[in-house]
Amino acid sequence: MKRTPVYLAIASILAVTGCTSTGPSNELMRISELEKQLQRSEKELAVARSQTPAQTPASSSAAGINDLLPPNAEPGMCYARVWVEPTYKSYTEQMMVREASESVNVTPAQYDWVEERVLVKQASSKIVEVPAVYASKSETIKVRDAQIVWRTGLSSEDAPASRELLANAKEHGIRLDDAKPGACFHEHYRPAQYQITPQQVEIAAASYRIETVPAEYRWVEKRVLVKDASTEIREIPAQYVTETETVVDVPAHTVWKKGSGPIQKIDEATGEIMCLVDVPATYKTISKRILKSPARSEVIEIPAEYKTIKVKELVSAAQEKRVEIPAQYSSVDVTKQVADAEFVWHDIHDTSHPANTRTGAKICLTETPAQYKTVKRQVVVTPASSRTVELPAEYETVKVKKLVRKASESREVIPAEYKTVTLKQVDKDGRMEWRSILCKTNTTPDLIKQLQTVLQDKGYNPGPIDGYVGSATINAVNSYQADNQLPIDKYLNIKTLKHLKVL
Repeated sequence: MKRTPVYLAIASILAVTGCTSTGPSNELMRISELEKQLQRSEKELAVARSQTPAQTPASSSAAGINDLLPPNAEPGMCYARVWVEPTYKSYTEQMMVREASESVNVTPAQYDWVEERVLVKQASSKIVEVPAVYASKSETIKVRDAQIVWRTGLSSEDAPASRELLANAKEHGIRLDDAKPGACFHEHYRPAQYQITPQQVEIAAASYRIETVPAEYRWVEKRVLVKDASTEIREIPAQYVTETETVVDVPAHTVWKKGSGPIQKIDEATGEIMCLVDVPATYKTISKRILKSPARSEVIEIPAEYKTIKVKELVSAAQEKRVEIPAQYSSVDVTKQVADAEFVWHDIHDTSHPANTRTGAKICLTETPAQYKTVKRQVVVTPASSRTVELPAEYETVKVKKLVRKASESREVIPAEYKTVTLKQVDKDGRMEWRSILCKTNTTPDLIKQLQTVLQDKGYNPGPIDGYVGSATINAVNSYQADNQLPIDKYLNIKTLKHLKVL
């Protein structure tokens, strides 16, 4: 797939904004859709440029271009889209580090030992259980109700009859509601009935045959026209001369092209480098055929042509006569239906229809008797009971502590403590922005030497003045940016160079 300059810009934006987190396949699909949209936009821009050559993509109103390329871009400049970190500002605040409280001083209680007869177990009573007396008793219980079901046979293992089968039987006269358990009904097919009678049938219609008498001729000589007089139109073609002319093939315009990389090594977060480049007009020589004399025609008369030939002349025309052929008949046996085929339901004990006409459809009213089971259970002869037994109180002589003086407390207030702390809050949110940078497309070693010289004059060590951007040059640029509140980049941006008055 061809990679257009706009495609490279899309790839740059996706790389910087982290679109790869959606997975390789999703990213390629999104890039493909964007490329299709931008290819359409490029066609619209090409038409617009041919009408207004000074117009550039940066000022174009084509849908989506302003979102994907640097705004207000200038020809000859290179741009990279980068992430600008958020900035913070500090402020101080009084914070409580310990709340106000109290300290408590406790004076414990005082006790003396004395002998005392104390109750160690109160008088009480206990309940003694007298268990119940049981006896065994047999009882028959129903475990399943009787069931009456229409089935396809009398066995309880046969399948139940379907609603359609029951409806069919009822439609053909079976009174399902009056049936008794054990009754069965089945279906017969009674074919249509026919009657054979002889009938005269025409096997050949009346017709006729034709007998012909041929025509009679004689030979005679005649002068006949073999070609009519006519005219012929002859075309005289047009005549042309060839002339050459130089015309504009492609008007002068500007296009976005991929830069050949920043002037110094940077990390992968920078993305693709896009440059707005002037493309001069191109011309081509074309040949034109100029009409010298138009095409015309002339009419030529062509006389008629005759020939003397021998021809057959009709003496008497051919004649025909018709001979009648009578119709022919034959006696055939014709079969006519006298009764329609039908389905008949009746009791299986009815033998009025032969067994070979049974369709196999059958219903039986079955009864499954209720099921019972004999179980043994225990019944209460004498219910459980209880009796109360009285238990006397118990005493014991023990040494016990008697309270002489109660415990007491005193409280002291402790004030709250505060501390001054420094906090940060967001001043400006992080954002993506386009920055113009130096790349191999828009810089020269002399410009880098000029930058290194200016940095050295301002007290920043750029390393050797060699026209090559090394780590020392970047460190010097970053130090200058930090001292002058400029965005600190990992490459040479145009804003810093203008601030240094190199550009």
